[in-house]
Amino acid sequence: MSIDFLINCTPQETRVALVEQGVVQELHVERTANRGIVGNIYLGRVVRVLPGMQSAFIDIGLDRTAFLHVADIWTERGNGEAGRPIERILSEGQNLTVQVLKDPLGTKGARLSTQISIAGRLLVYLPQEKHIGISQRIEDEAERESLRERLGHLVPEDENGGFIVRTMAETASDDELASDIAYLRKLWREIQQRATGRTPPSLLHEDLDLGQRVLRDLVTDDTSRILVDSRENFQKLTAFSAEYSPKVLPLISHYAGERPLFDMHNIEEEIQRALARRVDLKSGGYLIIDQTEAMTTIDVNTGGFVGARNFDDTIFKTNLEATQAIARQLRLRNLGGIIIVDFIDMENTEHREMVLTEFRKALSRDHTRMSVNGFTALGLVEMTRKRTRESLAHLLCEPCPTCEGRGEVKTSRTVCYEILRELLREARQFNAREFRVLASPDVVDLFLDEESQALAMLSDFIDKKISLHPEASYTQEQFDIVLL
Repeated sequence: MSIDFLINCTPQETRVALVEQGVVQELHVERTANRGIVGNIYLGRVVRVLPGMQSAFIDIGLDRTAFLHVADIWTERGNGEAGRPIERILSEGQNLTVQVLKDPLGTKGARLSTQISIAGRLLVYLPQEKHIGISQRIEDEAERESLRERLGHLVPEDENGGFIVRTMAETASDDELASDIAYLRKLWREIQQRATGRTPPSLLHEDLDLGQRVLRDLVTDDTSRILVDSRENFQKLTAFSAEYSPKVLPLISHYAGERPLFDMHNIEEEIQRALARRVDLKSGGYLIIDQTEAMTTIDVNTGGFVGARNFDDTIFKTNLEATQAIARQLRLRNLGGIIIVDFIDMENTEHREMVLTEFRKALSRDHTRMSVNGFTALGLVEMTRKRTRESLAHLLCEPCPTCEGRGEVKTSRTVCYEILRELLREARQFNAREFRVLASPDVVDLFLDEESQALAMLSDFIDKKISLHPEASYTQEQFDIVLL
C-alpha cells in the first residue's frame, strides 16, 4: 500500500495529510498559538485531593488545573498488593512529576499520569519500570520472543527502567536499537536534571512538533514519500531524520510548485467535506454524523440507492459500503470516545456478521486503539476509539453564536409570540407612554403581515402604542423592548 505524507507549514500552523492510494485518510493540525501538550512532562503541584472521586487536581501552569486519577499513579506493588487510596499517596501542596495523557477537551482539564513514558523511533522508554514489552501489533510469537531477547542483550546492566518495542523495530538492526536506547536514556537524564532546583508549575520536557512526530510515529515501510512545502521546515525535518531515523531521509522532499500543496492534491476540499454533517456514498446512500459531548452517532441511510435485485441486498450493499466510509471518517475527523453506529436494519443474521467482520477489517488500518462490540438488541454497533486530542471539528470550528450549538433556531412566529408575552409583562410593571420593539427584519415583517391583528389587539388591551423597528444585526431569536 502506497502512503504519502503532505506537510503544509505556515508560521501560524502546520497541517499534515496522510494519503493512502490517492485518498486522504487522516488530517492532523497543530497551531502555534495552542500546541497540543500530550506527552509533555511537568513538575506540578497538588492543588486538591478528592477522596470521594479517588482523584486529584494538579497545577501544571495551564488555565485549568489538570486531572489525575488514582489508577494513573505509578507505585511499586508486590504480588497481589492492592493499591492504596489516593489520600494516602498524595497531599495538597506536594510537588509531583507528571506526564500529560490527554489534552484539555472542552470544559475538562488535561488528564495526567505519574508513570512516565518517553517515545523514541523504535522504542518507548519506561524509566520507572524494569520491564521489556512488545507492541501488540507484532503478532508473530517467535518474532516477539526474538525481539525481547535481542533487546535484553542491548540494555545496559545498570539500567533500572524498561522498554516497549514499537512495531517499527521489527526490521531494525541491533545498532539502531542501541542508538535509540542511548538517546532515550540521555533524554531522561536531562529531564531529571531540569527538575532539580525548579519550582512548580514548570515544563520539564516538551514533545516533538507535529512534523517531527509524523517522522517518529506515523512513517512506516509502506510510506513512499513525504512532501514538505516549506524550505525551512524541510531542512529542519531532514536534520531531525538524519540524526534519529536515517532510513526516512530519502523519502523527504521539498515541494516548490506554484500551486499550494494542499490545493494540488484536493486536500482543502476534503477538509471542508470532513466538517460537513452528511457524507455521501458512491452508491447513492449517505451517512449522518453527529458529535455531542457524550458520544458520536453515525446513521446509515440508503438514500437514492435502489439496488438491483431485492431490498435485503440493497440494505446489505449499502451497509458494506458504509463500513469503509465510517472507518475513514473516524480517522479523518479524529473522532473519539463512545461511538454508536446505526446501520440499516438487517434481518439476515449472515449479513449482519459479514458487515461486522468487514467493519472490523476496515478499522484495523487505524493505528488508534479502539474496541468494537457486536450488534445490540436494537441493531446498533457500539464502539470506543481512544481520544487524546480534539476532533477536527472542535479544532477548526466553534458553536454557532445564533443557535449556540443546537443546530436549530426558533421560528419567527415563536419569537413573535414571545414578544407579545413580554410586552404584556412590561405593561403590567411599567407605565410607559409607548413600547418600541427592536427585532430581526423577519420577525418585524411577520408582525406587519400575518400577526398584525394580534399586535393591534394587544395594543388596544394595554392601551399603549407599540412601534416596530427592524434591526439587521439582530439574530432571529434576539429582540429588545424599549420603554418610551
